[in-house]
Amino acid sequence: MQQDAVTERRNNIAPIPFEADAPFLKVVGELPRELNGTLYRNGPNPQFEVPGAHWFVGDGMLHAFHLENGRASYRNRWVRTPKWQAEHDAGRAFFGKGFGSRLPDTPAHVTDGGVANTNIVFHAGKLLALEEGHLPTEIEPGTLATRGYHTYQNRIAGAFTAHPKVDPVTGELVFFGYNAAGPLTPALSYGSIDASGKVTRFERFDTPYASMVHDFIVTRNHVLFPVLPITGSMERAMSGKPPYAWEPEKGSYVGVMKRNGTAKDIVWFRAEACYVFHVMNAWEDGDRIVADVMQFEEAPLFPHPDGRPTNPDKSFARHCRWTFDLSGNTDRFQQTYLDDVTGEFPRIDDRRAGLKSRHGWYACANPRMQMFGALSGIVHVDGTGKRLGQYLLPAGDTISEPVFVERSKDAEEGDGWLLAVVWRARENRSDLAVFNATDIEAGPAALVQLGHRVPDGFHGNWVGAQ
Repeated sequence: MQQDAVTERRNNIAPIPFEADAPFLKVVGELPRELNGTLYRNGPNPQFEVPGAHWFVGDGMLHAFHLENGRASYRNRWVRTPKWQAEHDAGRAFFGKGFGSRLPDTPAHVTDGGVANTNIVFHAGKLLALEEGHLPTEIEPGTLATRGYHTYQNRIAGAFTAHPKVDPVTGELVFFGYNAAGPLTPALSYGSIDASGKVTRFERFDTPYASMVHDFIVTRNHVLFPVLPITGSMERAMSGKPPYAWEPEKGSYVGVMKRNGTAKDIVWFRAEACYVFHVMNAWEDGDRIVADVMQFEEAPLFPHPDGRPTNPDKSFARHCRWTFDLSGNTDRFQQTYLDDVTGEFPRIDDRRAGLKSRHGWYACANPRMQMFGALSGIVHVDGTGKRLGQYLLPAGDTISEPVFVERSKDAEEGDGWLLAVVWRARENRSDLAVFNATDIEAGPAALVQLGHRVPDGFHGNWVGAQ
């Protein structure tokens, strides 16, 4: 049974070869009438499959579930990046196993334009598809038509994170980018965009070493940049070795900067080697900063510099608390695991982003199933990391990142729903599951049923009816 589930799971990583509109979807249970808006999700869906290519590098495909007055519809579209368009026009792939790696017969005039496959966010009236190597790609809400790169009147340049943070108090969007001085360089960029969509800051600075910096940390008064030992090396890349590799001997660094300060004021804290793809939340507590993250002892997906794989027994993320003492007594930060459950894709009630929060959720693995990477449940935790609830899917089914939607603008923190896309292994199709956010153990209050599957993806966000 477990082997069958593993085989089926591989099928949900494979792309779907079509765009579709489903205006009337079957609902099992009853959708809350207060849920009026659209859940947008993003993930890899290669237009043309390349043998040996990792699914992470596939073209972005957007999946939109629109909910209104108890009814549900669905639409999916590829993000039409310059790469996607060039390959579409030619009817074949031009890029291969890694981001930007050209196939031998690719015409010289064809350049990599990114895949925009990791996240989709709404800010200052713009819907933006994101990945960490290129500028945001603007998407037309509703139709999912691609409008092209959004450059903010050419006030920003280079890489733009897939994980910008929106300040719930000011409406400001805070962002960064790694490889800011070119591929495999130690420079980061940092910037902010106000609630009206105007760039108010953009600068670059150097870090201790070149690193893959997937996410970062923002509190009310500080921004933190984790430089962790998935290292980048142009020398390795030029010699045919892994461009990114796990080098634990370099240790972990986190740069702490005041949001109203400058890069010259960054204080670097250190700790033992680890890796973090995703941050749940962070806040200030007197002279301390507390950050909850999903921490790996050893990074998955990337080898050692000589090509040896990392230890799979240590390549599982767990809920972990980082604590930084800003009083000047130490340059080390503390790492404390809060649970032993394997999980990823942490989320909060975004109205508490950068502020102390009392609720968090993440997708978790089923401890009874020996399937690496298969997320098949949801964990609900309080502000101390204590587990408040856990829901597990039937064996073989998998789940996406859970997205919180508040019941109303003035509802208490955590009062609302979790939306997550579930893949049904036996039927090879997907549901949109709607949970009561504070009672996930009761299971979905409603299921929106699709006739096809949504391939495993990365991130999504809810945009309420305007």
